[in-house]
Amino acid sequence: MQDQEPGDRERGAGPVAVTGAARIRVTENGPYEVEGAVPLAQQIIEPNEDGESWDWRPGTAFDVEPVTKLCRCGGSSNKPFCDGTHLTNGFDGTEVADRRPYLEQADTFPGPQLTLTDVGQLCAFARLCDARGQVWNLVEHGEPEAVALTEREASYCPSGRLVAWKPGPDGRFEPVEPELEPSIGVVEDPAMGVSGPLWVRGGIAVVAADGTPYEVRNRVTLCRCGASQNKPFCDGSHASISFVDGLPLGAE
Repeated sequence: MQDQEPGDRERGAGPVAVTGAARIRVTENGPYEVEGAVPLAQQIIEPNEDGESWDWRPGTAFDVEPVTKLCRCGGSSNKPFCDGTHLTNGFDGTEVADRRPYLEQADTFPGPQLTLTDVGQLCAFARLCDARGQVWNLVEHGEPEAVALTEREASYCPSGRLVAWKPGPDGRFEPVEPELEPSIGVVEDPAMGVSGPLWVRGGIAVVAADGTPYEVRNRVTLCRCGASQNKPFCDGSHASISFVDGLPLGAE
């Protein structure tokens, strides 16, 4: 194992994939304003043969505009789009999330081949990290199967809470990140009987209501049930409040 840890990398050199015109602006006690006609479609959590969360299946795609307003209060009758319900239901969308860079917040779990970083408050409760032994246990093993599972489960985490790192050619740790086109997934979780967050993919910038940009990351989940205690990010509250958006799941 190399001596260099992920936190030793240069500032801003974490799991980042910056794109161009696409941007999401969090409005004060209101919706997300998505600029750039970003593709929007359901992303459905699929189980494996053991009933564990394992894969993503695309569902219904939605028409978008150059600027699309997406509900974040959970009350819209036109989900995933905003219909103005936030103006009448007393929605408090105050942003309280830690604005430090990912690596300044992360706990580190070193293993013989990989290192895992974890920012627990970003957990979106997708449970793709739990299959076949849990990623925190898998990273401790150096066998090829365990290494492959660690990389897979960390990369499938929609919120980017989990990142697997491996030594690069120069000895520095590099993040194992999936290549994701700029897009937004409307997460559905049939196994739990709930609807999940907005899964922001491909390095789309997210800007706070006060104009402060959050760190650009390849994978981010934004709350759309209105109940997160880590706004604007998801903290899994959709599961505890049994949030259901009422949308039919797209065809296989």
